[in-house]
Amino acid sequence: MKEKRKNPFDVKLFYRKTCLVIYDIISVIGASYLALLMRYSFDISEIPEYFIEPINRFLVVNILITLVVLYLFKMYHSLWAFAGETELQNLVMSSIVSAVCYSLGIQFFRTQGQQAVPSSYYFLYVFLLISFIFVSRFSYRFFRSLKHKQQNKNNSISVMVIGAGEAANVIIKEIVNSNFSTMVIRCIIDDDSGKWGRFIQGIKVVGGRDRIIECADIFGIDEIIVAMPSASRAKISEILDICKETSCKLRSLPGMYQLVNGEVSISKLRDVEVEDLLGRDPIEVDLDSILSYVKGQKVMVTGGGGSIGSELCRQIACHKPAQLIILDIYENSVYDVQQELTAKYPELSLVVLIASVRNTNRMNWIFEHYKPDIVYHAAAHKHVPLMEDSPNEAVKNNVFGTWKTVQAAAMNGVKRFVMISTDKAVNPTNIMGASKRICEMIIQTFNKHYDTEFVAVRFGNVLGSNGSVIPLFKKQIMAGGPVTVTHPDIIRYFMTIPEAVSLVLQAGAYAKGGEIFVLDMGKPVKILDLAKNLIRLSGYRVDEDIKIEFTGLRPGEKLYEELLMEEEGMTETANKLIYIGKPINIEEMEFFGQLKRLKEASKNESNDIRPMIKEIVPTYHYKE
Repeated sequence: MKEKRKNPFDVKLFYRKTCLVIYDIISVIGASYLALLMRYSFDISEIPEYFIEPINRFLVVNILITLVVLYLFKMYHSLWAFAGETELQNLVMSSIVSAVCYSLGIQFFRTQGQQAVPSSYYFLYVFLLISFIFVSRFSYRFFRSLKHKQQNKNNSISVMVIGAGEAANVIIKEIVNSNFSTMVIRCIIDDDSGKWGRFIQGIKVVGGRDRIIECADIFGIDEIIVAMPSASRAKISEILDICKETSCKLRSLPGMYQLVNGEVSISKLRDVEVEDLLGRDPIEVDLDSILSYVKGQKVMVTGGGGSIGSELCRQIACHKPAQLIILDIYENSVYDVQQELTAKYPELSLVVLIASVRNTNRMNWIFEHYKPDIVYHAAAHKHVPLMEDSPNEAVKNNVFGTWKTVQAAAMNGVKRFVMISTDKAVNPTNIMGASKRICEMIIQTFNKHYDTEFVAVRFGNVLGSNGSVIPLFKKQIMAGGPVTVTHPDIIRYFMTIPEAVSLVLQAGAYAKGGEIFVLDMGKPVKILDLAKNLIRLSGYRVDEDIKIEFTGLRPGEKLYEELLMEEEGMTETANKLIYIGKPINIEEMEFFGQLKRLKEASKNESNDIRPMIKEIVPTYHYKE
């Protein structure tokens, strides 16, 4: 039998506990006599002898009882460096229990007929006992805090807080009172002139946004915290535009809901991302209309493991569909989505299928078997340079994968079919954009002949998606540069993934059939400015710490993207940020004949497929 190991004797711990016991003995003696002195205004001559006698007789017993009570209340077991509310409660309760025992003991040791000790004495005794024990236990934490702050004085992070509201007050209080934070708040900035010169937690509000750069230099600021959760995106963007000129690290609170839910704290701060600089408020979506047509319906998402597809699945799952069917060819990405949704929505009827939209028999079987009511078609090859090198694959997957999916949907009574398109479909200069334009034409053609409401949703670049420029820039910055930009004048429209998906869901609610929905994406953004901002947000100086190199436009890439073709026109929807492009007249017999020839050419791996695409999409322009 294995011999049980004994815990080694801790000399340091024994020494500490012994010191506490000795201190508590002195505290009991001190409280016993000092309380009597205080009762008689520190005049010893006024204290009657018959009051002192029972105190003297009961003193040793009182010391033993008090030590036992303190032991039972864990006054010798707690880690006082981290003492908090629980330890304070135990301290007070143990002192009160000890005082009650003391008062009973005094009565017992009092000579019969002798006058009782005044009641006020016991209140003074318990007050002094609590005070003495409190000092012994919590002084360790106090001095440890001073030592810690002294040690970190030279390593402290100088912080500027922007915003002098409730959220800022919570953040500043936590930093100021923290024993472990190395942050030191130097100043506060707020545009409200009525707050200038005033103090929050002892920190002065030094002025408005016009003093950000000046104060960052004067106070040697290392980090700026933007504590304005209720401010609009536009206002936050204006503030950040000034802050990024300081080379300070920028952090902010995620949003207003943190303040409402009482979740404001240092842990909720996040690094400012380049998305915060876009300055556009997120689109407003009529959630009731989305819920009304998704709830209780069987919904299928193709390409459900991708950036857009996975976010579609997340938002659909929370709108209580009867069943959510996720389809993707890549098992790893769709597996992650499956695990996430299963954990978050255990009651959701979830089906995950591995399939290619290019497989006719597989797609027909899936639609016949599951009978979805609504389909979101996000499966596609989207990477422009890669599709330029493999044009036949773009055609097979995007064009004919869409055709087969659309055909299966039409033949199996799908109510609504929403296809994800792109701004690159407008006057395309690359195979990817041209293939998506053909997909739009397929959608509009099928809509004329079947009860299914076929629509497309067209939007620009999605921040943070697979293949997005921002993750590439971040990797290049982490590697020390250079950051590569194709052209100094190249511009793009940007939106976040949740915004893109909200638009797609809203389009499904508005769908009557044949529309191409287009989002008003605000002002275009220069990719060069995006790169510079990301370098500054990372705490580096442009062209000094991290250089920017221009590599030239990639095959099929153009300087700017358009969202609508001239002949389409635009009409508004109930959502002022969502427009509808008027369907274009298509000569169907000619169109299907062209598609047949294109299918054969891509199947035979034609080296000259671009002219055939040009016949179908006259606005497609490519280099010979």
